[in-house]
Amino acid sequence: MKNVLFLCTHNSTRSIIAESLLRALGAGKFKAFSAGSQPVGQPSDEAIALLTRLNLPTDELRSKSWDEYAGPDAPKMDFVFTVCDQVAGEACPIWPGQPITAHWGVADPSLVVSSEAERGIAFHDTLRMLRNRIDIFCNLPLEKLDEVAIQHEVDTIGKNTDLGVE
Repeated sequence: MKNVLFLCTHNSTRSIIAESLLRALGAGKFKAFSAGSQPVGQPSDEAIALLTRLNLPTDELRSKSWDEYAGPDAPKMDFVFTVCDQVAGEACPIWPGQPITAHWGVADPSLVVSSEAERGIAFHDTLRMLRNRIDIFCNLPLEKLDEVAIQHEVDTIGKNTDLGVE
């Protein structure tokens, strides 16, 4: 079982959605975690409502600092993916150590300030983009790839404009 950490600044929406999706899509193959450099203390109500409507796991989801995963007793991360949107000028956290890392930037749907319907669409788009990436990741033949090839694949997933990235 490989440990995967999703990082975003506030750990309230995108990284929370990604953690839930990987729990569902990667069950038995991956263990999902999420954290932020400046966590806000609780997941977004809209993110939790969306995950609940789609019957995705929400138990144990909480906004937390990446410091929980940086100590000597923390689980060793095999993969770390940042999901902040660099195009929007957000500062993405940087993870030290030796895990395979990639940037899978997605715009923050909680910043949409127009109508409730447009905000809902933004949350659904975020979930769709992350689901597509995580689905591709879950289907990589990791056991047949060396570390360089895995790094190339996870970078490519994050750069694929068909998945709605910068």
